[in-house]
Amino acid sequence: MEIVIRASVMFVVVYVLLRLMGKRELGQMAPFELVSLIVTGDLIQQGVTHQDFSLTGAMLAIFTFAAWSFAMGLIAHRFPKARRVLESRPVVLVRDGRLLKGNLDEERIDDAELAIEMRLAGISTLRQVAWAILEPEGKISFIRKEEGGSGGDVDPRYGDDDTQTA
Repeated sequence: MEIVIRASVMFVVVYVLLRLMGKRELGQMAPFELVSLIVTGDLIQQGVTHQDFSLTGAMLAIFTFAAWSFAMGLIAHRFPKARRVLESRPVVLVRDGRLLKGNLDEERIDDAELAIEMRLAGISTLRQVAWAILEPEGKISFIRKEEGGSGGDVDPRYGDDDTQTA
């Protein structure tokens, strides 16, 4: 039972830590951040299992983490108000070719990082971008402006103004 309690506490600690770290994919992490994440995994294991190196102890810890993950997903799915707390939301970084500096600063993304992501998406200038959205899983989605139009009237949540029902 002690392992289940320890695993539950560590789950909450890891969950809060990952939320505070922000949305970054493994490919976007600096080498130090990646090493820190790996070391954190070992420290979590030590904190959860303490001196118990048995197969049963490891399985209890793993199943406890899995159960909490499943429960959090179920709660977020069934209760929309809880979803706002439990899950990250998409964040608009560029709107109609203009950087939203406040959102970039909040997500700790600098101009150089955004420029790299734009180049990887085959976009050469901000003028080509109707929307750039940092998705909950850490990827940046780019929606190009339509030829001859601003593209600024498209809501990235729904695709176009006619389908908004929220």
